[in-house]
Amino acid sequence: MPKRENPVLEKSIDFALMIIEFCELLEEKRKFTVANQLLKSGTSIGANVHEAQNAESMADFIHKMKIALKELEETKYWLELCEKAKSYPHNMDLRTSIDELGLILYKIVSTSKKKSKK
Repeated sequence: MPKRENPVLEKSIDFALMIIEFCELLEEKRKFTVANQLLKSGTSIGANVHEAQNAESMADFIHKMKIALKELEETKYWLELCEKAKSYPHNMDLRTSIDELGLILYKIVSTSKKKSKK
């Protein structure tokens, strides 16, 4: 049986790979603290989305997806610091990608909450 495509899984992996690349650039510029924080939160989004795929219940699924959203918001914070700090590089593609991923995750959580109340 062929594996079904899951856009949120694919987007979370693509985003994590972009984050890894950007964090390597930050490290080259000796911005180690922000690089470390951004790497942790940015890759954690996908880790939680992947973990949610094997949730024990709908409540567990929603909980894991909400954790992914928390990590997404933290990642936005670090990216915004990079955008606003004059001595830091920034990447607008990351901003676009995280905004798209956020819309998907918020919709998944919202829809899942509605389904769990039925």
